Amino acid sequence: MARKLVIVESPNKVKNIAGYLGDDFVVDASVGHIRDLPNPSELPPEMKKGPYGKFAIDIEGGFDPYYVVDTGKRKKVAELKRLLKDSDELYLATDEDREGEAIAWHLLEVLKPKVPVKRMVFHEITKEAIQRAVNNTRDLDERMVDAQETRRVLDRLYGYEVSPVLWRKIRRGLSAGRVQSVTTRIVVERERERMAFRAASYWDVEGEFAPQGSAGQAFTARLSQLDGRRVATGRDFDDRGNLKSDSVFHLDQAQATSVATTVAAATATVSSVQEKPYTRRPSAPFTTSTLQQEAGRKLRMSSKAAMGVAQRLYENGYITYMRTDSITLSESAITAARSQARDLYGAEYVPDAPRRYQGKVKNAQEAHEAIRPAGDSFRTPAQVAGQLRGDEFALYELIWKRTVASQMADARGSTATVKLTVPVVDSGVASSAEFSASGTVITFRGFLAAYEEGRDAERNASGDDAERRLPKLSEGVLADVLRAEADGHETTPPPRYTEATLVKAMEEMGIGRPSTYAQMVGTIQDRGYVNKRGTALIPTWTAFAVTRLLEEHFPSLVDYDFTASMEEGLDRIARGDEGRVQWLSSFYFGDGTKVLDDDGLPDNGPSGTEGLQQMVEHLPDIDARAISTIELGDGVVVRVGRYGPYVEEVTPSGVDPSTGEVAEGVEIKDPRRASITDDIAPDEMTVAKARELLETSEDDGKVLGQDPATGHDIVAKAGRYGPYVTEVLPAPPEPAPPADGAKPKRAKKVAGPKPRTASLFKDMDLASIDLDTALKLLSLPRVVGTVTEGEGEDAKTVEITAQNGRYGPYLKKGTDSRSLATEQQLFDITLEEAEAIYAQPKQRGRAAQPPLKELGADPVSGKPVVVKDGRFGAYVTDGETNATLRRDDDPATITPERGFELLADKRAKGPTTRKRAAKKAPAKKAATKKTASKKTAKKAPSKKAAAVSED
Repeated sequence: MARKLVIVESPNKVKNIAGYLGDDFVVDASVGHIRDLPNPSELPPEMKKGPYGKFAIDIEGGFDPYYVVDTGKRKKVAELKRLLKDSDELYLATDEDREGEAIAWHLLEVLKPKVPVKRMVFHEITKEAIQRAVNNTRDLDERMVDAQETRRVLDRLYGYEVSPVLWRKIRRGLSAGRVQSVTTRIVVERERERMAFRAASYWDVEGEFAPQGSAGQAFTARLSQLDGRRVATGRDFDDRGNLKSDSVFHLDQAQATSVATTVAAATATVSSVQEKPYTRRPSAPFTTSTLQQEAGRKLRMSSKAAMGVAQRLYENGYITYMRTDSITLSESAITAARSQARDLYGAEYVPDAPRRYQGKVKNAQEAHEAIRPAGDSFRTPAQVAGQLRGDEFALYELIWKRTVASQMADARGSTATVKLTVPVVDSGVASSAEFSASGTVITFRGFLAAYEEGRDAERNASGDDAERRLPKLSEGVLADVLRAEADGHETTPPPRYTEATLVKAMEEMGIGRPSTYAQMVGTIQDRGYVNKRGTALIPTWTAFAVTRLLEEHFPSLVDYDFTASMEEGLDRIARGDEGRVQWLSSFYFGDGTKVLDDDGLPDNGPSGTEGLQQMVEHLPDIDARAISTIELGDGVVVRVGRYGPYVEEVTPSGVDPSTGEVAEGVEIKDPRRASITDDIAPDEMTVAKARELLETSEDDGKVLGQDPATGHDIVAKAGRYGPYVTEVLPAPPEPAPPADGAKPKRAKKVAGPKPRTASLFKDMDLASIDLDTALKLLSLPRVVGTVTEGEGEDAKTVEITAQNGRYGPYLKKGTDSRSLATEQQLFDITLEEAEAIYAQPKQRGRAAQPPLKELGADPVSGKPVVVKDGRFGAYVTDGETNATLRRDDDPATITPERGFELLADKRAKGPTTRKRAAKKAPAKKAATKKTASKKTAKKAPSKKAAAVSED
């Protein structure tokens, strides 16, 4: 019987696909890529000095890559070769994107099949789809392979040329990347905007009105104009806190209060009523990026977690392929969505003609359909509830709702805008005030009956789409003023990016590909360029230094338009409109002409013609110290050092920073420095905050006073492991000088007394700690009292002490320790209370403590989520999943959304397992083998460089 070998990427697909194909087929997985470019250090010795030695790529030979089979994949390759020997046909069934096409090509190059080869593609793992795919195969698309190989070569050249510059000028271990560096720059630029932001205050008036005699129809309206001039709102101020135009009326508190008082005593008249029809259309089905955004908004999933869950749903046949930038649906999917909407909501909820969406992406190359439920008929969430749990069910339900809603009717209604005029002559501010109110009434919900898209934090939740009903009014109607209050506001800085909004920004700029967004957002966090606080992404100071170096010396490589144009270039190669060698030559070597800037230096801008090689060769002498310095003002800077960021006072107080003149009585000392802890975001590092750190730095500290018992200074400091207090011991006396003519003796090192030191409690603040509290901390451990144990001659007196340890406060009596509930008990607990604790049976581990906070029901598990204090710190739990709070999470102020996000991330990672180290077998004498000489295979005239043979 003929046997056919089918090779897929993921082992998770094997079982289902094998079941759909039958006994004639053998299905196995490559487990992703089987080979890649090696590190140059891993090249064979004879190749290290050749053209492949620098990048594992022959730059002069058409950018020819040298591939090797990954060490961990050699066993897998041998297994595939064995299966291929017993097969009559080979089906390459890797994913239908550039990555999958490249994996298929690498399999061909390594396996060297002598049987017919067919490329099998599918977008969902259902019986119908798999059987269609096996009967409708195609040839390998070498243009897509070229595009993917170009991307791989491009990333190698970028990283290997630029990263060493970062190592030399900032710190070892840093990395640069084509998409990674630009993504980091996006986050850094937003933080720069926040650092430069200056808040502006403005006031308005809110009034509550009702038609005369109809107090039950009250509605609120806001002051919009005074004497025909629009009242200033937040959008009228720039980021420096200045008004953009003088044409608006900027109310201060006194003026707003006066207007409110006058309005409250007046009667309003309806001056205008406008009513417009309201229509809202459903969103398109999910692409990779919109799925990540919506999963972040509604399910609190990180991009990585959302893609991991989607991968499992796809592999198990619940959804179509999850890496796509297409928003189109197949005819069968459109029919299924319309049919389900009609059955569930009624015929009036389905439009007469199917909806067909047009994408904005010029070349939707990843897959040819949006993300949707799998199959020619969709399973409802109720039908899969018994098979899917937790995140998988929540994400499937989200995809199902979005797909069905995309084929439903528009939501319809009406929007009314009412304006009221109130005389305010007595206010002394203006003669007439105008108030405005808008309301939208949905008369037919349409697609909203199934699904409504979430909102990003920066979008105004009370916009036109918010449903709000106003009473029926007409012009000239009088209205009573039920209430009028002055309302003060402050402008807010632009919000930080979340994973969802960063993915959205990358998509809008055309940076990267949707299939790599989740990976890239994770990469910039793993590399130490970005931290998370709740859902917000905060750049580190290292990211500031790296971004500045790239902006000043490699501007084109972090230019948004230039980076997007590289993606378009890869698309042209995939379409066959441009050759890979020509495109890579232009990127690396330039076009052969020299463009100089005004200073006579090579122009590296996005319109320049220099290639990457010339950019690196023509680098000027980079001032490493200047690159890693961020000025805060008033003679204070932040520097990124070898061991982390720190603030430095380059111009001491009392010195004019512009002239350098020293004020009378000021003593010039060495610059003061203080480390910056991770919990301080860059926009929070103001000059005042920096000076506070300098006052309490590791070097100087803040003197709280003197210990009355010893006379030693007591100092509060900010240390590497947190704030603490310590005493300053007097310096040891200098040794006596030797007698005349005597040879000086080498002084012996004598271990002197160590200063007492104590960490501050969790609820203590370094800025407000006083001497009395510091002395109490330094008095620990405290003797609570003594007890007598034993009887008669065996009786002995034992001390009970209260101590603060690594795992929290505790009591100690001999070798018997008992945990305390709070740190304050170290000072307060009495001997009687301590004896009562010891009278209780000793429990294994910590005694159960009541929850620190309750967060409500988890949207995934439906179980109550609480914050608890554990042995290793605070954590959130729903009874099934535990997730430790991060350093920036405060148990007292953590929001339910943040708690749910931590649990979602923990579920996505799966359970933590520990592998036991295998016992070593007794050493055997190795048999002497004759080492076969390796030869590099000759390069085929039509394709890439040879790979290491695994035969």
